[in-house]
Amino acid sequence: MRNKISTLVLLFSLVFSASAQQQWESLFNGKNLKGWKKIIGEAGYTVKDGAIVGTTVHHPANTFLATTRHYSDFILELEYKIDEGLNSGVQFRSQSLPGYKNGIVHGYQFEFDPSARAWSGGIYDEARRGWLYPLDKNPAAKKAFRAGEWNKVRIEAVGGRLRTWLNDIPCADVLDTLSRSGFIALQVHGTNNAALAGRTISWRDIRICTRQPGNWLRPENPAVPQANTIDNSISEREARDGWKLLWDGTTTQGWRGAKLKSFPAKGWEMDRGVLKVLKSGGGESTNGGDIVTEKKYRNFELSVDFMITPGANSGIKYFVDTELNKGEGSSIGCEFQILDDKLHPDAKLGVLGNRTLGSLYDLIPAPANKPFRPGFFNTARIRVDGNRVEHFLNDVKIIEYERGTQQWQALVNYSKYQQWPGFGTAAEGHILLQDHGDEVWFKNIKIREF
Repeated sequence: MRNKISTLVLLFSLVFSASAQQQWESLFNGKNLKGWKKIIGEAGYTVKDGAIVGTTVHHPANTFLATTRHYSDFILELEYKIDEGLNSGVQFRSQSLPGYKNGIVHGYQFEFDPSARAWSGGIYDEARRGWLYPLDKNPAAKKAFRAGEWNKVRIEAVGGRLRTWLNDIPCADVLDTLSRSGFIALQVHGTNNAALAGRTISWRDIRICTRQPGNWLRPENPAVPQANTIDNSISEREARDGWKLLWDGTTTQGWRGAKLKSFPAKGWEMDRGVLKVLKSGGGESTNGGDIVTEKKYRNFELSVDFMITPGANSGIKYFVDTELNKGEGSSIGCEFQILDDKLHPDAKLGVLGNRTLGSLYDLIPAPANKPFRPGFFNTARIRVDGNRVEHFLNDVKIIEYERGTQQWQALVNYSKYQQWPGFGTAAEGHILLQDHGDEVWFKNIKIREF
């Protein structure tokens, strides 16, 4: 009887193993480029020693070798090796459509980044929104890339969740629903550096699982931060971590004018999930006026996505006291400056750039090399824990300071806030979005309290 049971267990194991192997389909036969086609660009692709080899040319345009088939839900695995100085990636759920920017390839990309920045394994939205998951969000993954060696990639794209691994180190975890299907493509990045022409990127052992990929997902890893890019939503993980929407994407609930009892009747617009302060001539709080949360906050982490129109000025304020400055101008509080540094004259005022984008306005300057993405939504994050405050831009810390210290008071005394006793030291206050007479867009306004 025992021998029969053992035999059945063995047979079941063999069947299960065979079934598991059948989930995988090879996308590259190791001999030629059957099933692939080149889209756009001047770089070349050849097959050598069982690998697809992409060779760079001195040309600014990116080149892509794409699968002739489209894929929706899948697990993709492959290996790649990249020469020093290059940048590349693997596109997935991507498209090339005549009606979109003359057929340019757009969609999700698993990044190959051998530079000192070390964002290999991050997720970039090619020719659309830019970075969805830079690896400054998950610094532990920066060590995954192995220079000069073959590197193993794993991408899980099932439903609205995208996860990546590099050499079995978890890298990115993104919730996004913009693209549900598309081709897979191997990128050779364009270059204006003639010295990089002739260098190569190689890919091999490219395989995909499309049969019930949800059954083969790797276990959850709570140590990997998750990025929820689904507009104006709170994910299950965000909810567990205490995050809540400050703006629901459609109504004025929870907000009022800074100097009003209700939401402004003009100057602000809600358009397809975006909250817009409208252009009105550049005056400070002279049209609809600033808006503030009805509730006050003490210890919190605030996240706001914003987009600047050319030449615009605005800001996100916190510890706002609406009882101060009831006259003309903006309500008083600490401010994460939002500004077009290149086109707005305020960037050249103040002291050492302390009125530029991301600065603690008129007090502490943000670094000049901050990771701002013009023409895209950017994420401002403000973290307050007692008197300790940090500013982040696109997940990179750009400012930190301590309120209430002797140094803090010296900064205030040398600023436009010197006329307000105790400026910036309130235990709690409102959060404010500023009307400075320029059009700026906001969405994904979230907060969690400590």
